[in-house]
Amino acid sequence: MNSLCRDCLCCFETPLPPDPEGSDASPTRCPECASPRVVAHHELHHLSIAHIDCDAFYAAIEKRDRPELRDQPVIIGGGKRGVVSTACYVARVYGIHSAMPMFKALKACPHATVLPPDMAKYAAAGREIRDLMRSVTPIVEPLSIDEAFLDLSGTERLHGRSPAASLARLAKTIEEKLDLTVSIGLSYNKSLAKIASDLDKPRGYSVIGQAEAVSFLAGQPVSIIWGVGKALQKNLAKNGVTRVRDLHRFERDDLVAKFGAMGRRLYAFSRGEDHRSVEPDAPTKSISAETTFNQDLAGYDPLLAKLWPLCEKVARRLKAAELAGATVTLKLKTKDFRQLTRSRKLHDPTQLAEEIYRTAAPLLEVEANGRLFRLIGVGVTDLVDPEQADMPDLTDPGKAQRARVEAVLDKVRAKLGPDVIEKGRRLALSEEAKSGTKGIRAQPPAPLKKSR
Repeated sequence: MNSLCRDCLCCFETPLPPDPEGSDASPTRCPECASPRVVAHHELHHLSIAHIDCDAFYAAIEKRDRPELRDQPVIIGGGKRGVVSTACYVARVYGIHSAMPMFKALKACPHATVLPPDMAKYAAAGREIRDLMRSVTPIVEPLSIDEAFLDLSGTERLHGRSPAASLARLAKTIEEKLDLTVSIGLSYNKSLAKIASDLDKPRGYSVIGQAEAVSFLAGQPVSIIWGVGKALQKNLAKNGVTRVRDLHRFERDDLVAKFGAMGRRLYAFSRGEDHRSVEPDAPTKSISAETTFNQDLAGYDPLLAKLWPLCEKVARRLKAAELAGATVTLKLKTKDFRQLTRSRKLHDPTQLAEEIYRTAAPLLEVEANGRLFRLIGVGVTDLVDPEQADMPDLTDPGKAQRARVEAVLDKVRAKLGPDVIEKGRRLALSEEAKSGTKGIRAQPPAPLKKSR
């Protein structure tokens, strides 16, 4: 069996098969450095698709920068009314996990240290890790700030070692240079590599080869398949599918008939098949911003006051990414955690906060019917080149003026800082939201053309 020491990077052969008594003849330590951190697999040096996931990324960065927190439970999130973004592994012992409401997390672990996310710091660390990944292979497909797929096919001659050994060296380099750890999944396709990276965390290195893929998957819960969430799990359970092997009873056409396009994925992934390539330039699909309230809010005016700064944030991100969006989506979460999304397609793509706001506000007015909400968000999708954005419109003569005003604001903020100047609307909305006087409403935006 091919074996690799993850500490000294020594490659060696493990004797097989196990002896007749059933004891494993494989050495538990590296023959060169005696490290127990050895990964062994028949196909180890013949696989080249990897998924790398940073371990408790946000919390790990905070612990790195605050040594006094090293052995303490740490939660990154948005205060008592927010949700958990990341929990360190100490906190996870108490049952805390990402997306858990913060009040539940603090009930489970009241002595945890809760820190607000510092996205600028995390993004900087993410870029450093991405650069290290690209030093190993140019074919890197980011999934988020802290995880990515890598295709190391053909890198053996460049690095003088197998993809498996290059990945071990990469993990070691990240740990030595950045004091952060990653977990690695190695396989022959993307879905299995992602599954493998979750099998042994933190500082894990797991391999799923072609020989055992189908048998390994068969006994796993169907939720292990990428894209199977809670709603689909319930639907599958109604059809007698709780384990991956249960999907093997169905033909592809039957699954497509029952579950649409997802049926094709269920059929293929359950059999270890995934023909997607690693796409190094996968386009951004959406840009959004949201906020969780300290207290539940009801009514159009208070919610509208929260909407406008989010529209400004999304517009800034669009401009920074040199993108424009053709569809605006409003997101709301009720006090009992039910999520609502409402979308409207624009006649022309936009980068402007004003246009995003004027599209989202009428969607909000329909939903702001007295219900209590704990969160509001806004985002844009159908992203395109900004050259196609915010074209002159004869039916909306004020559009060009709004675009000029926003361009001036952008220039001032770029020179003097993001908070040096604000639009009058933001101040007016804030005052009206605070007043709570019945009969006084923020003026809704001017009527829009009907969307296509």
